[in-house]
Formats: sequence, C-alpha cells, structure tokens
Amino acid sequence: MTAAPGPRNLITDVPGLLVGQAEDAAARTGVTVLLPEDRAVAACDVRGGGPGTRETDALAAENLVEAVDAVVLSGGSVYGLAAADGVVSYLGARGRGFGLVKREGVPVSPVVPAAILYDLANGGDKAWGETPPYARLGREAAAAAGLDFALGTAGAGAGAMAGALKGGAGSASWICEDGTAVGAIACVNSQGSVVAPGGRTFWAAPFEVNGEFGGLGAAGLSAAPGEWGLSKGAAAPRRNTTIACVATDAALTPAQARRLAIMAQAGLARAIRPAYSPFDGDVVFALSTSRRPLTGGDGQLARLGAIAADCLARAIARGVYEARAWPGTDTPAWRDLPA
Repeated sequence: MTAAPGPRNLITDVPGLLVGQAEDAAARTGVTVLLPEDRAVAACDVRGGGPGTRETDALAAENLVEAVDAVVLSGGSVYGLAAADGVVSYLGARGRGFGLVKREGVPVSPVVPAAILYDLANGGDKAWGETPPYARLGREAAAAAGLDFALGTAGAGAGAMAGALKGGAGSASWICEDGTAVGAIACVNSQGSVVAPGGRTFWAAPFEVNGEFGGLGAAGLSAAPGEWGLSKGAAAPRRNTTIACVATDAALTPAQARRLAIMAQAGLARAIRPAYSPFDGDVVFALSTSRRPLTGGDGQLARLGAIAADCLARAIARGVYEARAWPGTDTPAWRDLPA
C-alpha cells in the first residue's frame, strides 16, 4: 500500500468516526461534532492562554474516564459550551453513554468533552436573550453526523476569523503504508496569521498534498522575527482560538492518546504564526477508534504523532482556503486576496 490521503481527505477517513455540523447563518456561528460509532479513547492537550473547555480534566490518564461518546467543537464562546448539552441529550435519548448503574429508569451518562472559540463580535445577530442556539445546534450536528461534511464557513468555523482573514473549518487525512489511518479537523479562529507576509502563501505550504489548498508551493516562504503576515495583531486580542481534533484507528491507551495530542500541536504551530498566545484558547483533542492494533509500540506512536501534526497543519490551511466571506461584510476570505 502506498501512503496517501484517504479517499475523502477528511478525518472521517479514520474508520469508526463520523462528523456532523450545524450553523445558524443569522448569528454567524455553528457547531461541529465528532461522533465515534463506538466509544473512543480520548485525550486533550491545551496550549492557548485563554481556553474554554468542558470535561477536559476528566480525560487525564490518571482519572476515571477512559473513553468518550463524542467531542464537540463550537463557536459562541461561553454560550457555545451548551452545544455539548445538546449532544448529551441526543445521545442519552438513544441509550448511548456510560451506564454506571444498569437498572431500568436510570439513564446512561454520555461523556462529551468540548472546546469553544470566540465569534461573538463578528456582526451576526446575537440577540438571543435566554435562549442561545447552541444546545439546538449541538443536537442538529449530532443528527447530521456522517462521512462527508463541508469545509470552510461551516460548523464551528462558520463565524471564525484567521488573523485578518475569514477563518473556517478544515480537515485532512493520511493513510499509512500499513493501512493505519490518521486524520485531523480544525476550526480556525486564530489571532496569528495563516499566510506569510506579502502574499497568499500558507505557512503550511511545505506540508500540502495534491494542491489541497491552492498549490502555490513554498518558494520564498520566510519572515523576520516579529513579522507575522495577515494577523489581527494587537488590535483585537482575546477573540481568538483554534480548536482541533486528531484521530487514528490504531488502538491507543489514554496516555498514548495524550502523547498523540501533544505531538499534533506541532502542526498548529507550523500553520499559524504566532500560536499559543495569551489571547488564544488553542486546544487539540485526540481520539482512537481502536479498529487496528498498535503493533509497533512507541515507535509507531511517534510516527503517528508526526503524521497527525502534518494533518493538522494541512487541515488548518484547508479551513481558511475553503472559507467564504460573509455577505455584506468587508472581512476578506483568502480567495479575495490579490493573486
């Protein structure tokens, strides 16, 4: 078998994993749900200085939780954490979750960690009073879960910004020579820039496969210290975050999944400059659907972590490449930049 992206070049090329998304166009926000077909081993690595998360502490290898029922990525800042409530209610109504007490009348407890990004100031209608849309969007995204999903201005990337450009949701995959699958999904709302100064070249260009985000190549890709490109800079701090998930079908322990998430963070730093600022809430989850044995031990894990980092860099660039500007706004998309 020759190593290459999976047939969809999406994280759903990892067997046993589905993705669903839902958007509220008026509010310019949305939700992305990763829904494993069976409970999946999970871990999380937080690098940003301003994260917003739910149930991530429970994923630590020394704690009780060893598997999750879904992972939620959401817009909406603190309001967006309610998207996980919608996913919990959707799964619980279908009997999916951890059953601590297996007795009639005692509901199961779906384990659904989540991370949020800030999109409250993007001009959408946020006059929702006491009924923010996120629990509804979480249920809709879970119900829509499948193998194919939209990139760009979709899901949790619907209201996102990437530096001075329209951000979005991106995904990429890689199938190793032995058939092991690795994938990534990212919702890009970074303070830092995804493109180099003076042009349209993505920082992730050296990792591009088959022209998946424009095929401009990496010639001349350079910058001086402190030269970021199309960044929000100091003008709009505290509105930023890239939230992501990487996945593999190799069977991992919680500690190994944590190492996968840690290694995958390198991809975020390759694709965004700067990353992990005090104003970003950068978070990467890792999932293992355990469809294949990890036959190569720590050596194979190291290789999977390196590939996950590459996939995440590609996913970030794809999310911005596929994004479209909101109608009636002056926020440019990557495609609006001069060639």
